[in-house]
Amino acid sequence: MSQYNFTSIATIHSCYKEKFGIPRQPGLVDSPATIEIDAAYSQDEAFRELETFSHIWVIFVFHGISNKKWNPTVRPPRLGGNQRIGVFASRSMFRPNPVGLSVVELESVERKNNKIVLNIVGGDFLDLTPVLDIKPYIPYADLVDTTKAGYATNKPGEKLSVVYSTEAKSGIKKAEDKYPKIESIITKILQLDPRPAYQENKEIKNTFAIKLYDYDLKWYVENEKVIVTALTSAH
Repeated sequence: MSQYNFTSIATIHSCYKEKFGIPRQPGLVDSPATIEIDAAYSQDEAFRELETFSHIWVIFVFHGISNKKWNPTVRPPRLGGNQRIGVFASRSMFRPNPVGLSVVELESVERKNNKIVLNIVGGDFLDLTPVLDIKPYIPYADLVDTTKAGYATNKPGEKLSVVYSTEAKSGIKKAEDKYPKIESIITKILQLDPRPAYQENKEIKNTFAIKLYDYDLKWYVENEKVIVTALTSAH
């Protein structure tokens, strides 16, 4: 078997500090992020004309996952977490090679601290994700008109409504000074129901927590409604 060694060219900085809560596909939550290009590749000519594209493909490494061996079958959340399908018929992170591919909106390209930074929206990346490559999204080649999508035909809908406690509203108001879109991001994440698939249809009043930016978000589900109880600083 052939082996190849790759060097990451960039690091993604996102609001998602742990796997729990990350949207299961790109483009579901308009969360901003940045791709910080490593100094060795931060050459202006290497990114010439990239800003003329509205979207880019990001090829990245699934990091922060356990080093368990890959399995030929997985249980995707889209099928309730109970039905097994082939790993190559899924987008599971537990693969022979932990490589991911996502298309995201490119807002701008700029230089910060002598490094090139790509400002993106709509990613599904864990913070500090290593990037292997970046390519422009080209509609005439990448947008396929005649397709079938197996078990993932429709875009996931908003499953739950979201309400905020007085304490949570207070925490959000403070956080908005630094992260103006944080309430919108929280609402969208929770509407999609990030709970493990096996719990989605059960009335289990567990309290869940998500690390978002430098905050801890706490919430529970009751009667198809997410109750956000608190947003507090993680420091």
